[in-house]
Amino acid sequence: MIQTLLSVAAGGAIGASLRYLTNVGATRAFGVGFPMGTMIVNIVGSFAMGVLFVVLAKKGGTAYAPFLMTGILGGFTTFSAFSLDTLTLFERGEVGSAAFYVALSVGLSLAALVIGAFIARGVFA
Repeated sequence: MIQTLLSVAAGGAIGASLRYLTNVGATRAFGVGFPMGTMIVNIVGSFAMGVLFVVLAKKGGTAYAPFLMTGILGGFTTFSAFSLDTLTLFERGEVGSAAFYVALSVGLSLAALVIGAFIARGVFA
């Protein structure tokens, strides 16, 4: 149990660091008006979750799930930050942007997960 907990914690540190770097890069590239960094990590993280979901199951690697899926991807993806970004847009009176952000983030994240699983099933079938 303690080894798994340490594995999740180590993965979380890696994922959170990657999220921070992605947000810094997105802010430099796109500015601060729209939360691109959060949307990027949710889409990329969902894609990676789809790939790992298939690969770990097919290759007998479920022992790595706590580190990779709960730790790294849990630290990397930011649904709580997504919720806050949505509220911030809404409270700024940007209701259309908030709705667009929710629809695009959720839709593309779900699509990325499905595509990741589809690709992984094709590669590792």
